[in-house]
Amino acid sequence: MKEIFNAKGLFVKYIEKKVKLENGDELTHRSEEPTELWWKLKEAVKGKKVRIIVYEIEE
Repeated sequence: MKEIFNAKGLFVKYIEKKVKLENGDELTHRSEEPTELWWKLKEAVKGKKVRIIVYEIEE
């Protein structure tokens, strides 16, 4: 095995917001948006058989 990609950053932007409906109920809207890191990884592994290991970076 050889390394083909190594980067750090936010993988997907995740937004969650609560919306109040006319009848008083609350609804949660969730939205995910891929970042530049996601697109770079996608291009690096396209068409390759890979093993992906992900580590969470402590902030």
